[in-house]
Amino acid sequence: MSTAPSTSHAPAVLISLVGLIILWALAAKLGADPTILPGPGEVWSLVVSETASGELPRHMLATLRRVLFAFTLAMGFGLIIGIAMGLRAGLNKWFGAWLVVLLNIPALVVIVLCYLWIGLNEVAAITAVALNKTAMVAVTIREGVHALDPKLRDMATSFRMSPMARLRHVILPQLWPFIASSTRNGLAIIWKIVLVVEFLGRSDGVGFQIHLYFQLFETGYVLAYALSFVALMLIVEYGLISAAETRAIAWRQTV
Repeated sequence: MSTAPSTSHAPAVLISLVGLIILWALAAKLGADPTILPGPGEVWSLVVSETASGELPRHMLATLRRVLFAFTLAMGFGLIIGIAMGLRAGLNKWFGAWLVVLLNIPALVVIVLCYLWIGLNEVAAITAVALNKTAMVAVTIREGVHALDPKLRDMATSFRMSPMARLRHVILPQLWPFIASSTRNGLAIIWKIVLVVEFLGRSDGVGFQIHLYFQLFETGYVLAYALSFVALMLIVEYGLISAAETRAIAWRQTV
């Protein structure tokens, strides 16, 4: 059985990130104007000072809260829609075009419309982000349902398993790789959309701070807030999502 990605790839990941920081430091040192591209040391100093003042944790928590709410809604509705459309050919036939429409509406348009229809509030912000991701989750899960092993489906039918038992013991374990993929892509996309939502119409959050310091032409602060949240997402990626993928791989190797 293969080891977890977070374990076997940890040295390579660390070396790669260190190399990226070194390249950043060289580019900043060779640059003519440090205000355009401050080095890692300068940005780290800003992270420390903003953390000490309490501003960075406050805005990080605001963004993280929106990410978690929007992610939960998108994954929940996306799983329900994807499984239903994957299992029911009629639903997929009549409503598959709806997913295509939602996939091709730009995120910025959805955000603006939600702000116009609902108002400049938290409900509009979270709704806009969730709508942008739900269709992507649904499509991924639908394709996963289409790839289910028919032998296991027939076995569940022969044993007369209840719908809930079939979902829990037959369908969901096979969908783990697709769920893990949706989780990874979902978090990567959702937090970027949350920043746009905050940039356009919120009074707190990482996106709001980036907007503020963009207006002040403070590149260092923009990098400090953006990279702080990127670091948090790296922890989630290699600490949580990789564990889910490991479980999926272990299940598939036992069947």
